[in-house]
Amino acid sequence: MDIKRTVLWVVFSLSLLLLWDNWMRYTGKPSMFFPNPAQVTKPVATGAAGGTTPAPQAAAGVNALPGAEAAPATRGEVITIVTDLVKAQIDTTGGELKRLELLKHKDSDDPKQNMVLFDSTDKRTYLAQSGLIGGPFPNHRTIFTAKPGVRTLDAGNQVQLVLEAEQGGVKLTKTYTFKRGDYVIDVRHDITNAGTAPVTPALYEQLVRDGSAPAGESRFYSTFTGPAVYTEADHFQKLTFEKIEKGGAEHALKADNGWVALIQHYFVSAFIAADKTPREIFTKKVATNLYAVGTIEQLGTVAPGATVTAQSRLYAGPQESAVLETTAPGLELVKDYGWLTIIAKPIFWLMTQIHKILGNWGWTIIVLTIIIKLAFFPLSAASYRSMG
Repeated sequence: MDIKRTVLWVVFSLSLLLLWDNWMRYTGKPSMFFPNPAQVTKPVATGAAGGTTPAPQAAAGVNALPGAEAAPATRGEVITIVTDLVKAQIDTTGGELKRLELLKHKDSDDPKQNMVLFDSTDKRTYLAQSGLIGGPFPNHRTIFTAKPGVRTLDAGNQVQLVLEAEQGGVKLTKTYTFKRGDYVIDVRHDITNAGTAPVTPALYEQLVRDGSAPAGESRFYSTFTGPAVYTEADHFQKLTFEKIEKGGAEHALKADNGWVALIQHYFVSAFIAADKTPREIFTKKVATNLYAVGTIEQLGTVAPGATVTAQSRLYAGPQESAVLETTAPGLELVKDYGWLTIIAKPIFWLMTQIHKILGNWGWTIIVLTIIIKLAFFPLSAASYRSMG
């Protein structure tokens, strides 16, 4: 019996140490046990992040989405938006969010640098894209024009970027709204029929990422990285890049609620469409080592001179339970603790409650340690008595 207690205590202590090391890496501090390996990535196909090739005239669906087969002929302007939490770069080529720096979180490999979630380099691809299909309409390859406006939050509570493009007799106005103290970006699409005949466009929104593991991942302890889908009917579904590669990813295909996401280590991005808005859900291979998860919303018939509006939200930030729970139903399920889930989830919850009271992570850890010691005191005392 004493041996069992000792083994249980050793297992719990080791789990607590690994959890602490995980939290250190989450806050951008170096690991106590494992060196941070250099990230190994595979260059993606040229043109995966942009271009001006129009979408083909095809029925709205996954196969009608613009691919990554053509290199961009021209380049747009990269506009930087700065808030108290993020520094975002949006390319007027397609109006895609191509870089997002989290100003309150440090990189796990280099604590002197901020964590970069979205990125578009020769080593990494992680993008948020949107556009229209169903005709030669504006998409994530079209060159948009940015309206003049404020680019930093400064003394205000929000900052907007408005982008416009017209193609095939359809004008698409894409508006990003960044808010103070919020990792949620409001995304609004206004679709105007500027032609003389009715049109039936569909709106797609997708998260695109290469399939390589994030920097700082340990072979001994790793968390899930990949797409996820949530609907009220089918609940939380994690997918792998490997299954998407082989065409075997199974997930909900239609819903009028929920979200699609890309999970990466301790961070997540998720497109959250307006509730009660029917949409198709898709995953697909975009190019070599490049994958997408997204939704397609049918906009119906738009008469000449008429405008329809589609609104959604894009969360891009840390996996903080309290924030995720209030952002969208089920979004807190993206948190992944690896094989320590059964221990880590209640401990992280307790840490969060203590931090709400104390407001200091150092004291939170001290108080948590005391609580755990008190909880195990009867076990320790019994063990000491048996040795006496």
